[in-house]
Amino acid sequence: MLEFAVSEEKNRWLRMKMVEAGVCEEDLEETFVRSSGNGGQHVNKTSSCVQLKHKPTGISATCMRERSQSVNRFLARRNLLERIEAASGVITPEMKRIEKLRKQKSRRRRRASAQSVTPGD
Repeated sequence: MLEFAVSEEKNRWLRMKMVEAGVCEEDLEETFVRSSGNGGQHVNKTSSCVQLKHKPTGISATCMRERSQSVNRFLARRNLLERIEAASGVITPEMKRIEKLRKQKSRRRRRASAQSVTPGD
């Protein structure tokens, strides 16, 4: 497997997650595109944006968060694995975070409507 410009621990974690999900490098179609946004001349000259597609499922992920292509390759694989897990029905940490935010928003909305309808005004 490939090594990316992240810590050895993160590389090991990625290998382990890919094995757990049953994803191999041969199943991935990887393309590189020029990024957009901050970064100036460096971003305009290099193809640091990574687009990954998992051929068997058709799920894709794009990452152009960092200026480094190697780091973006790692992040795109991580995002792709999370999307594959979500499609298979596994509750991911991102899904837990979103559900927590929904509950907070609902609670705030109920409190706000209860305070706006005060009796005796």
